[in-house]
Amino acid sequence: MPGECPLFAGAAITGGHSDSSNSTGHHLCARCLHVARRLGLSSGASMLAFPLFSLSAHAQTSMQAAAMPIGTSEVIQLALSVGVMGTALITAIVLIRERQRMSAENVRLRTHIADVNAALQRQEAILNLRDQRIIVWDSATQKPELIGLLPPEAGAPEERATFLAFGRWLTPRSAATLERSIVALREKGTAFDIAAETHGGAPLEIQGRKAASLTLVRFLSLSENQRSQARLRLENKRLADSNETLTGLLDGLDMPVWLRDENGDLKWVNPAYSHATETTDTQEAIRQGKEFLGDQARTMIADKHRTSPIFAQIVSTVTFGDRRQYSVTHYNGPRGSAGLACDVSEIEMLRAEFERTVRNHSDTLDHLNTAVAIFDTDQKLRFFNQAFQNLWMLDIAFLNSAPDNALLLDRLRSEGKIAEQPEWRRWKENLLGVYMAVETQEHWWHLPDGKTIRVVANPQPKGGVTWLFENLTEKIDLESRYQTAVRVQGETLDNLAEGVAVFGPDGRLRLSNPAFAALWELDEGIIKPNVHVSLIRTSCDQRAKDSPWGGFVAAITGFDEERRNWHGLVELNSGSVLRYAAIHLPNGQMMTTFVDVTASVNVERALKEKNEALLKSDQIKNDFVQHVSYELRSPLTNIIGFTELLSLPATGLLSQRQREYVEHIGSSSSVLLTIVNDILDLATIDAGIMQLDMRQVNVKEAISATAELVFERLQEHAIKLDVDASTAPVSFHSDEVRLRQILYNLLINAANYAPVGSAIRLTCRQVPEGVEFAVHDDGPGMPPDVLDLVFQRFESRVNGGRRRGAGLGLSIVKSFVELHGGHVRIKTGEDKGTTVICTFPDRPAPDRPADMHDAAE
Repeated sequence: MPGECPLFAGAAITGGHSDSSNSTGHHLCARCLHVARRLGLSSGASMLAFPLFSLSAHAQTSMQAAAMPIGTSEVIQLALSVGVMGTALITAIVLIRERQRMSAENVRLRTHIADVNAALQRQEAILNLRDQRIIVWDSATQKPELIGLLPPEAGAPEERATFLAFGRWLTPRSAATLERSIVALREKGTAFDIAAETHGGAPLEIQGRKAASLTLVRFLSLSENQRSQARLRLENKRLADSNETLTGLLDGLDMPVWLRDENGDLKWVNPAYSHATETTDTQEAIRQGKEFLGDQARTMIADKHRTSPIFAQIVSTVTFGDRRQYSVTHYNGPRGSAGLACDVSEIEMLRAEFERTVRNHSDTLDHLNTAVAIFDTDQKLRFFNQAFQNLWMLDIAFLNSAPDNALLLDRLRSEGKIAEQPEWRRWKENLLGVYMAVETQEHWWHLPDGKTIRVVANPQPKGGVTWLFENLTEKIDLESRYQTAVRVQGETLDNLAEGVAVFGPDGRLRLSNPAFAALWELDEGIIKPNVHVSLIRTSCDQRAKDSPWGGFVAAITGFDEERRNWHGLVELNSGSVLRYAAIHLPNGQMMTTFVDVTASVNVERALKEKNEALLKSDQIKNDFVQHVSYELRSPLTNIIGFTELLSLPATGLLSQRQREYVEHIGSSSSVLLTIVNDILDLATIDAGIMQLDMRQVNVKEAISATAELVFERLQEHAIKLDVDASTAPVSFHSDEVRLRQILYNLLINAANYAPVGSAIRLTCRQVPEGVEFAVHDDGPGMPPDVLDLVFQRFESRVNGGRRRGAGLGLSIVKSFVELHGGHVRIKTGEDKGTTVICTFPDRPAPDRPADMHDAAE
């Protein structure tokens, strides 16, 4: 029936067929179940949906039975509503059951997690106790993880990096052992249990284990008892290692070593002991109780041990039938004794030989003139000879106190016996560096007292230095003088213009210089050492008009008892004249010298002729000066006299122009007379015939007289003359006329350059050299080029002056001053004025001429 399955009821009605068979209803219900499953319902929900469908079908049947008509859409809507509600109800029931199940599962899991966390906290509490620390390596990573801490007294750092660097807080031995054990644990899985020690001495127990995927290394801080046991184990290990090392060393020594127990019986010996006692092995030596030392030596050792636990002495014993010397060191303790013997027979023999050698050397060195000092490896003075003490004049007590080398140098420096060095410390360090050197070093010391010392520092193979001080002052002086004499003699002979030839008593040439061959024009083949004088005579006789070589040969080869020197002249065929001398030398030798006097002879002749000409020239000059003096001065005097007559009123009246002409003639004549007088004075000086009238001259009177002469000239330009003679002497020895002439020229020269309205300063004072006159003007000064020519004659330069003169004023000043034996100097500079200073001696040399050269300068 369509009402049995509401989901498909509409389809049945639409089809227009009424099918009331049961098979059809069952078929429709199956389709409804399929649809419900497609909607997402579970099988349980589908089963719950059947009652609802039955209820719906029953409702439809009831409605049909009541004959109430219902549409198909209404049935579908009702079916859908009922289906949705059923689906929601089923889903809610499923969700509630699933939630209950999940809630129960969550409760179970939370309980399990709480149990796990409690177990983890218990494990962490156990691991984090401050008595252990664990390093964990996971197989998946190579980076270790640290768990737990060690107590501070363990001496282990807390920082990760520092803790993993075992060598920084464990002893080197413990760190090396731990690292080797960890490598073996990780690579091979070898477990270990070791005891380690920190730098602070705290012991640790370290365990290493490897699981399936983890590698664990645990550090345990021990209790006091465990710590004591660990220390004992470590100490036992160290002692065992040390004992093993020491036993191996003693077994390898070529020296007998033995140990005794408290009863004095042997309990251990080394192979050298058994060999020395002629037993097969060490055990046999112990069993037989073989003694290495004799009874006397053992008694000596026992006596020594009554006062000291250590015996160290050289004793003798017999080994292999030969008595030898052994250096025995024996120790006696409360639990036994030990001894060691070193064969020193050869050493003692060498020491005795060395001592004998040293004594012999000391005796030998004491007789040497060379100062010797020997220092040991500690730089201590161990030996010095008498020459060393005499050289430095040091106290014997100081030398015997074995001073070190540095102290000895400081002592010599403080007493001024060696030269002071600019950098004393560096010099001393360089000198003492020989103790670290291998090669011998040599120094030269120049002492303050003039001595020259050759210092040789010889390092010894076994340490120490032997110093040799050789006084070479006299030797160097002699060698220097000898070498100097030889060089001077050679250079002198080779550069002499005088020819020299020295012949031995056998007539052979010993020495000659180049001038000898050049003067006699001899070939180099003839002038050779050991050539005979006869060969030289043959060549020389051919070149001389009257050869003296016959006498030379007779004097050289003769046996005259009286050996006389002689000299003479010889003229060569070439016209040269030689002056010769024959001089006898010691050891039968004779020296001949030859000087070319050709030029001197010619010069002598020329000088004689020139002297005669000069005498005639001087006479002519004197006559000329006298003539010019008269011929020039007389007309000028007449001109001046007639000019003065013309200017007198008695001669007649002159017009203004005539009077001016007369004045010009007079002034020009006076100037010309002054120039003529100056020229004549210079000519007289050059001729050397001027004589000074030396007498005591009053200084102030000479200055006053000169000032009156220049007064008018100074008045023309309003120039003032300042005179300072406060420090001048009252008088001095001079020619008064020439002194006034000098001062006049100086003042005229200053007036020519002094500015208008200025002042000229004349100063006279006494100086150590004599009397000094100085004239200063405020003119423009002299440039350097003028200053070099200012004293030259006829060098007249205006250079800011008002008048240009003949240029003789300063020349005359210089000539007259130098004729007095004094000198002139000038101080000048641009815009500084000029000062001319003349210095006169108190007592000049009488009749000193001033030549032309002096005047020109």
